[in-house]
Amino acid sequence: MIAPRALLRSMFDAAVAAADPARVLARHLPPPPAGDTVVIGFGKAAASMAAALEAAIETQWPEAAKKRMRGVVVARYGHVVPTRTIRVLEASHPVPDAASVSGARALFDAVAGLRADDLVICLASGGGSAVVSLPVAGVTPEEKRALNVALLNAGAGIDEMNCVRKHVSAIKGGRLAAACAPARVLTLAISDVPGDDPAVIASGPTVADATTLADARAILARHRIEAGASIVRALADPANETIHPGDARLKDARCEVVIAPRLSLAAAAAVARAHGVTPLILGDTIEGEAREAAKVMAAIAISCKAHGEPVVPPCVILSGGETTVTVRGKGKGGRNQEFALGLALALKGAPGIHALAADTDGIDGVCDAAGAFVTPDSLARAEAAGFNAAKRQQDNDCYPLFDAIGDLLRTGPTLTNVNDFRAILVR
Repeated sequence: MIAPRALLRSMFDAAVAAADPARVLARHLPPPPAGDTVVIGFGKAAASMAAALEAAIETQWPEAAKKRMRGVVVARYGHVVPTRTIRVLEASHPVPDAASVSGARALFDAVAGLRADDLVICLASGGGSAVVSLPVAGVTPEEKRALNVALLNAGAGIDEMNCVRKHVSAIKGGRLAAACAPARVLTLAISDVPGDDPAVIASGPTVADATTLADARAILARHRIEAGASIVRALADPANETIHPGDARLKDARCEVVIAPRLSLAAAAAVARAHGVTPLILGDTIEGEAREAAKVMAAIAISCKAHGEPVVPPCVILSGGETTVTVRGKGKGGRNQEFALGLALALKGAPGIHALAADTDGIDGVCDAAGAFVTPDSLARAEAAGFNAAKRQQDNDCYPLFDAIGDLLRTGPTLTNVNDFRAILVR
């Protein structure tokens, strides 16, 4: 059998390749409109999607339609690729910055004054909630950033975070699509969220939103987040309700999810089968605390090893989704590293079990690593290097441990994003 680390890396690479916009975007290109085409976009894959769209338009549209195309997209810092016509801006993730505000305004400027025979193609991907951020009246960017950090640190789920952010945003929750009216809007989205709900991907700037201000207030209460006075006022103001389904301004707006996490898991499973390893896909909607999810998956792996249930080794347990981390310490790491360390602690050096947990965008949290590998001797090597794994977990300080033992996965930005990838190989 191929070496465990090499096999795990091959599965990860296949998962990322399956989410490459260049592979799929051309199949979703609409016919050219009678009027102008305006391309807008946001997220970690915004630039690669823009480049793929330009390539598709170059081969499929007539010259006259190409000349009537313009656009601007906003990507995460370091996630830029060359484009010919579409302008690419950069902004911060996961916490918005001043460039996130100017990027949001640039999108509104791009769609101002459109007509009914114009077409807006919106390229949406994960991370869009941060790279385009425009607070509602009365809320400063600093206050909105502080709210975002509080939600992250409280371990709020992606759907909860998006609900709150939509209701203090002037661009999210369908507001950008409303600004495009009366032009037609086609959103092509790469899903990074459990369930692939278009309204949740990047907080749905071009998609109607069914959540309410009351929902947002309940989320803050549930996570015991004490928001500032301006946020409290904003969440009590009916003017800040999002654009709900049935709004006339969105009657010509539609969305297609062109890449989803399940496709990446299927690609990884195909690699496993090619090497004689039986894949077990737990699904692409795994949520919850990273360390708790790790305990459950460790138990499944141990059952496979000891009893051949639910699948006989050699096998690999695959899953996606988006776990969370309730930050209690002051350490460094991301949710995939937190999962990996939790898995190592739960496995307790069980022989023959190796794993990889990584973010498909190549950046786990705010680290320079995509995630981390786990081997049967991870804890022993960490101890030999002077690390107490349990204490590191308590301080949310996984990065230094995995870095010291050479078990970080560093890929750099992959220019796509279908969220977490976890593979547990049982030999």
